[in-house]
Amino acid sequence: MTPRPLALGALCLASLAFLCVARPGAAAPRQEPAAAPHAKKDEHPVQIHYLEIVTPKVAETCAALERAHGVTFGDPVPEFGNARTATLRGGGRLGVRGPLRSTETPVVRPYILVEDIDAALGAAEAAGGEVAMPPTEIPGQGRFAIYVLGGIEHGLWQL
Repeated sequence: MTPRPLALGALCLASLAFLCVARPGAAAPRQEPAAAPHAKKDEHPVQIHYLEIVTPKVAETCAALERAHGVTFGDPVPEFGNARTATLRGGGRLGVRGPLRSTETPVVRPYILVEDIDAALGAAEAAGGEVAMPPTEIPGQGRFAIYVLGGIEHGLWQL
């Protein structure tokens, strides 16, 4: 895949976050999502706490998302790899950052909020996932981890 289609693919996936990104001046309702008809009584809805976009075109990606969705990205946040972030409806963030090393490729990575990151990562490993980043503390932000399963990078986040 060439860089342009990959960047456009990342932008398209990020644009799907439109339903999660708060618009300036719009109140973000704090209501629990309705359970899916097939959901079990003890299941909890999945919540994306952080949606990370890694791209060599940070400024362009932020500008496109700002124009398309009416959001504003802040200054780079050192604790998030210098990602520029915008607020997600429900309290999470959408972050756009450049690669942190020469071998890091563009990716869109959702971080799912979990109660117990160690248990969630263990379950992912039991299902065949490989740990790419063990649970790591970000002071004042919680803990995150990354695993790869089926060639897809998945993030976990515990507050």
